[in-house]
Amino acid sequence: MICILFRRATAGKFASLGLAVLLTIGLLPVSARAAPVPEEVVQGFYATLLNTMRQGPVLGRSGRYAQLAPVVDRTFDIPRMTRLALGTAWGTLDPAEQRRITDAFARYVAATYADRFDTYSGEQLKVSGERPNGADLVVETRIVKSNGETTRLDYLMHQDQGAWRISDVYLDGTISQLAVHRAEFYSILRRDGVEGLVTALNRKVDLLRSVARSES
Repeated sequence: MICILFRRATAGKFASLGLAVLLTIGLLPVSARAAPVPEEVVQGFYATLLNTMRQGPVLGRSGRYAQLAPVVDRTFDIPRMTRLALGTAWGTLDPAEQRRITDAFARYVAATYADRFDTYSGEQLKVSGERPNGADLVVETRIVKSNGETTRLDYLMHQDQGAWRISDVYLDGTISQLAVHRAEFYSILRRDGVEGLVTALNRKVDLLRSVARSES
């Protein structure tokens, strides 16, 4: 509608009204504008993911990680995911330890996507719908390869300060990523402590960096 207001055939008073509306929108704080709905959040993440896949060989592993890390940080609720992944062990850690593990987990998630989505061969990343899950929502997606092979990934979304963010990922719609991590992280914490868990989470990022150096 705003674009129509600026057409040459529009009367001057309506053009002035359109300008006023645009100026008003521009002055609104970010918090006052409509936040993206859950499907839009996932679509935005997939758009970035497809772009890095298409540029995969040029960017290299470390380049893909550099592009994905900030998007993962604002799309995924990493602090919440880290707490859920650690379960009851979270409460046994002091704030500094919690922060170290949260930062390492953020790097781990970004590195995992950079590693698994490394090249583009005609894949389609499709958002197919959403369904309620208590106070949260699940966004259903399909990753379709060029040969027709399909993988289902569902994203559990919840609102964090008015914005929808990802708090878990379900493979085939049933296998919770955080449930898998919980058993693994608990085992590492018991055996190697906080330092061992941080080292394990950083290993994938370190691997990407070492591979990037060998390719240069």
